Amino acid sequence: MFDHVGVVFDDLKRSGVLYAAILQEIGIKLLEDHTQPDRTGWLVFGTGASEAPFFVVAAGRPSFWREGHVSAKSPVHLAFRAPSRSAVDKFHAVGLRHGATDNGKPGVRRGWYYCAFLLDYDGNNVEAGVYG
Repeated sequence: MFDHVGVVFDDLKRSGVLYAAILQEIGIKLLEDHTQPDRTGWLVFGTGASEAPFFVVAAGRPSFWREGHVSAKSPVHLAFRAPSRSAVDKFHAVGLRHGATDNGKPGVRRGWYYCAFLLDYDGNNVEAGVYG
């Protein structure tokens, strides 16, 4: 599976605040802050466990981009594993309080998978879910 995933956003500070708040509810915390004076840079989120997968929230122009690539033009779907149904509920509620848009209230989908969906400020579909 993935080692890490990075997504580029239009506003690092605003998106960083949202992701710090919602990911905290499912046991993921801000591990590194590489914000630059020009408001570009990146934030690294994870559990803190050694060699665990991590998620990068970035702004600016990554070195691997080619001409014509721009942030927030094609939304992605990010699905995070939550530790409990309660954590899914908190993830959704905190996201709404921080200005994310509801894209699916907490509930059971696909058998026994309990999840919720938010749209972040750039239109990305962000999900938290738990089996059981």
